[in-house]
Amino acid sequence: MKSPFARGSESTLLLTGLILTLAAWARGRLPRPAGTLLLLLLAPLSALILFFFRDPDRPIPGGEGLVVAPADGEIVAVDRVDEPLFIEGPAVRIGIFMSIWDVHVNRVPLAGEVRLVRHVPGRFLQAFRPEAAEVNEHLLTGIETGRGRVLVKQIAGILARRCVGYVSVGEPVQRGQRLGLIRFSSRVDVYLPPGARPCVGLGDRVQAGSSTLARLPTERE
Repeated sequence: MKSPFARGSESTLLLTGLILTLAAWARGRLPRPAGTLLLLLLAPLSALILFFFRDPDRPIPGGEGLVVAPADGEIVAVDRVDEPLFIEGPAVRIGIFMSIWDVHVNRVPLAGEVRLVRHVPGRFLQAFRPEAAEVNEHLLTGIETGRGRVLVKQIAGILARRCVGYVSVGEPVQRGQRLGLIRFSSRVDVYLPPGARPCVGLGDRVQAGSSTLARLPTERE
């Protein structure tokens, strides 16, 4: 049976459980007002941590050339850029900002084979700032698909200090498969081949794995 919590969150969840257990133990030994107050403070914090690390199942849509959102959140960028590292030329970039209330498990946008996994050190600016996509610490995952190369950039934010990857170079991946986890509010950018047609606009909200982000041309187009 699959855990309802994100892979990579085990140590945090264990620590949360230990803190709650100690708070309940202390409540029985401290003077009643102090012990009760301690438990009342820690219980909501623990509930928030459990909520943050949730990992719900998602329906994955089918369709030729369909690209699904790699992250939950709000669309903050839809533009054309030059991506020299993996796509090596013009690309369509779609950026998604994840608030602390969004599910932070990221997913594979399109089936293919992982050709690049690279961690890049950097700064920790607020993830919604435009420059954060370029200067913040991030994890790159490049996927070779049957319709061109796709690059996913998991970007750390002012609170997000760790990007956790689930895949490795040479691994085949499926659309909607779990790709990784970013701890706390952050951003994910996806770079698509220049012929991609975005299906979202600024301010739209998407869900990882189940929302259609863009479409790539089919062989008949």
